Amino acid sequence: MARHLLLPVVMLVISPIPGAFQDSALSPTQEEPEDLDCGRSEPSARIVGGSDAQPGTWPWQVSLHHGGGHICGGSLIAPSWVLSAAHCFMTNGTLEPAAEWSVLLGVHSQDGPLDGAHTRAVAAIVVPVNYSQVELGADLALLHLASPASLGPAVRPVCLPRASHRFVHGTACWATGWGDVQEADPLPLPWVLQEVELRLLGEATCQCLYSQPGPFNLTLQILPGMLCAGYPEGRRDTCQGDSGGPLVCEEGGRWFQAGITSFGFGCGRRNRPGVFTAVATYEAWIREQVMGSEPGPAFPTQPQKPQSDPQEPRENCTIALPECGKAPRPGAWPWEAQVMVPGSRPCHGALVSESWVLAPASCFLHPSSSDSPPRDLDAWRVLLPSRPRAERVARLVQHENASWDDASDLALLQLRTPVNLSAAPRPVCLPHPEHYFLPGSRCRLARWGRGEPALGPGALLEAELLGGWWCHCLYGRQGAAVPLPGDPPHALCPAYQEEEEAGHCWNDSHWSLLCQEEGTWFLAGIRDFPSGCLRPRAFFPVQTHGPWISHVTRGAYLEDQLTWDWGPDGEETETQTCPPHTQHGVPVAAAVSILTPRICHCLYQGILPPGTLCVLYAEGQENRCEMTSAPPLLCQTTEGSWVLVGMAVQGSRELFAAIGPEEAWISQTVGEAHFLPSSGSPHWPTGGSNLCPPELAKASGSPRAVHFLLLLTLLIQS
Repeated sequence: MARHLLLPVVMLVISPIPGAFQDSALSPTQEEPEDLDCGRSEPSARIVGGSDAQPGTWPWQVSLHHGGGHICGGSLIAPSWVLSAAHCFMTNGTLEPAAEWSVLLGVHSQDGPLDGAHTRAVAAIVVPVNYSQVELGADLALLHLASPASLGPAVRPVCLPRASHRFVHGTACWATGWGDVQEADPLPLPWVLQEVELRLLGEATCQCLYSQPGPFNLTLQILPGMLCAGYPEGRRDTCQGDSGGPLVCEEGGRWFQAGITSFGFGCGRRNRPGVFTAVATYEAWIREQVMGSEPGPAFPTQPQKPQSDPQEPRENCTIALPECGKAPRPGAWPWEAQVMVPGSRPCHGALVSESWVLAPASCFLHPSSSDSPPRDLDAWRVLLPSRPRAERVARLVQHENASWDDASDLALLQLRTPVNLSAAPRPVCLPHPEHYFLPGSRCRLARWGRGEPALGPGALLEAELLGGWWCHCLYGRQGAAVPLPGDPPHALCPAYQEEEEAGHCWNDSHWSLLCQEEGTWFLAGIRDFPSGCLRPRAFFPVQTHGPWISHVTRGAYLEDQLTWDWGPDGEETETQTCPPHTQHGVPVAAAVSILTPRICHCLYQGILPPGTLCVLYAEGQENRCEMTSAPPLLCQTTEGSWVLVGMAVQGSRELFAAIGPEEAWISQTVGEAHFLPSSGSPHWPTGGSNLCPPELAKASGSPRAVHFLLLLTLLIQS
């Protein structure tokens, strides 16, 4: 377990339920015991975005062990009692046996000698009877130790707030724990306790942030008994493994526990602050459970009552915008980086944080050994937009699979001096693993590796993403399940109109794929794998490498999805599989042009059957068509409808029998066939000379005459 991470793969709106657990405020019936001094720590200069804590700074922090390792955090509130989160101890609605848990107190580093630390067995675990799941509140638990803790400088209880205690919104408080330093990125050895400063957010502000649709349009209802802390821009937060740990605020020289780490949507994500259990709300419940314990928890009177804090109006909520992916115009990429290595051509990459550039590892692998990148980094330089001088390189980190897996052909270069991102250059946004780039997304090509500029002035190579089914089945295996939204895709397939119109095939694998969402650019794919010009492009998705990039850089701009629209039918949510392959391969497509009857007659120098249509393939495509027999010829009308225009003549690649003249026979035989008006079919004016132009006489080919873009598909199933 850990702080509970909510990363759903279906749309969900969480709403409050009637009868949610709420304790009424209780005033103590007597003064707190004088002999229990709480909330004191050793003087010190001060988890995602956190840092190592100093020994003795947080003496109430405990580690809860199960199965021999750390699972959750907790706080010592009395010699025999620890406060934690209910979800740490629940499995399928059942409370786990207390005997399987132990509490480690006074520990700073969980690796090596545990000087001054000691362990206590757990006699009982108590959770509220109405706890069911973290999103519905009441996420707290009390652990009764089998024997009291040994109090000392490294082991002291924290103060608890009374129900009437008010923490001022905006107060800087501290969360602690041994949890992940980023999503799916465990705390490295020697497992030193981490601390992070978080600001308390008012309920109205927090609700405003969580009402903004996030990944999969997911929102959250903040319930009574919940407390939010963090920052709209994210990047500092608790994470998995911090669950049950304390959020403490200092008042009058004492530390009061304001919250218990409960759950969050990812870790450190924009407009998604951490959600904590508000300890003050549960004063009565805590007192009831520990009744009779001597000494019990301390609930000191608040040192100074804060000024009246009226409920914050929703309109005061400021939504944080992405700090990455902003370009003045397509093609002017402020994250474009050129890595200059002596003796080599420049290698193009992308700035992903203040200190790191992402580029192909193949640019830097030594020619004589694919596993040994060069180490003479002193001579390397990185050129960034709007920077007067070249940046020096401090470190090169190659992906462990880069030398043999084209999809992992990545390396990260650390700059010796971080760049100021308040002006150009700016980093590009990177997608989380669950990011779903919608079909129809507008994308562009950008230089990658040792690629050359696009041919022709102003060639921006605008593209549109195809649907996941089409892309996956072209390059996947027969009968394979198509990844659903939320699962990393195997490939991203954009269709580029420019290359079709220009007749040029950008098949050199030196491009990256940038896709835009609400004005923000994401680095979506790298290196199109070999596909020639016939099939749609296929790029390796970057999102599968998000965790690796995040782990190395500890600061790359992984951004949540910004647009999410299932479409009217929600077909993307249905499980789909790929059809069987054709005899010679997978379904393929080619863009062709229908020639006028006159040019068709001249090219073939003979009498063709009436109604025969001739087509012209783009250069290099004809020999790639994997035909069996009688493939269909389809035209798309200006309204977007696809029309079956012809069928191949005796398996020919260029000659097709027109469907139109057979309308009567087809209608009589089928009965339900739908024919468009004649205006929906190709038409050329009659008349003119019947003589063939000299340049076409006995020609083996002709200039392209683009009248329609056609899709030729083979879906012949076995």
